[in-house]
Amino acid sequence: MPRATKIAVALSAFVFLAAAIVFAQGSSSSPEKQQVLWQKLEASIADVDRNLDGVVGVAILDLTDGHKYLLHANDIYPQASSIKIAVLAELYRQAQQGKLKLSDLYTVNSADLVQDSDIMNGLTPGVTRITLRDLATMMVAVSDNSATNVLIDRVGMENVNAFLDTLGLTHTRLRRKMMDLKAAAEGRENVSTPAEMMSLLETLYRGKVLNKDLTDDFFKVLSTHKDSWIPRDLPDDMKIANKPGALEGVRNDSGVIFVEKRPYILCVMTTYLRRERDGEEAISRISLEAWRMFDRIARASEYGRVISPGNSSR
Repeated sequence: MPRATKIAVALSAFVFLAAAIVFAQGSSSSPEKQQVLWQKLEASIADVDRNLDGVVGVAILDLTDGHKYLLHANDIYPQASSIKIAVLAELYRQAQQGKLKLSDLYTVNSADLVQDSDIMNGLTPGVTRITLRDLATMMVAVSDNSATNVLIDRVGMENVNAFLDTLGLTHTRLRRKMMDLKAAAEGRENVSTPAEMMSLLETLYRGKVLNKDLTDDFFKVLSTHKDSWIPRDLPDDMKIANKPGALEGVRNDSGVIFVEKRPYILCVMTTYLRRERDGEEAISRISLEAWRMFDRIARASEYGRVISPGNSSR
């Protein structure tokens, strides 16, 4: 090979290598900067943990790149009404299998009515007929316990737990119906971990359990407006598919927050609370800090430039 040709080849290789280095440096700058944001979020959550008179567990999953943050996330916590996410999932799974239809009708029965059933207790037993999907909406939106118990009877408690087993979620258990105080006193509590509830929501979100139509409808029902702590300080128009839970000394909330271009999962569980309100405020603060980070990343360029409506062009 002529000397001039060798020099040209060498120069070409050098230019290519230099370009590759520059590209690699440029492409890695965004993840490195975002890692700083994650570190600041983790510091904020650590501050909440340090100041809470109780125990808190947190699991956060970036559904775009898979980044996770876990704090006491494998510890088992009482779920209260948050376990209804698993009941809802099994209802939709059985609908997909053809074992039931969401449009199947249920006639209100006075024997099914329990406390904390704001809607069901106002209906007329023996007369009012509602669909299973209506019951699911009551279970999610107002946490109606009678509606929940009817659905548990319909899908089978053992089937809910068998479904969870297929996903490897062995610490998430439905052990009693709502308001079964005898079962609770005997230690048969509905439980999960932040990591397992995060995994359940991720599996559903990614369409690994239900087809697209049922997945969409599942999250439509789960995002029905409700009084809860994850959305409390977030924008009113934000789609959030979540289910809170409350017991004495316990406050939980788990869900998917559909930030445009950067959806994520947040599961926060608290127990041993001296004041339940402190647990509620802890969940809301963690939720706000997480949303601020994901919203900023979603609206930013790879260099961190955020452009909002009405922003200056300077």
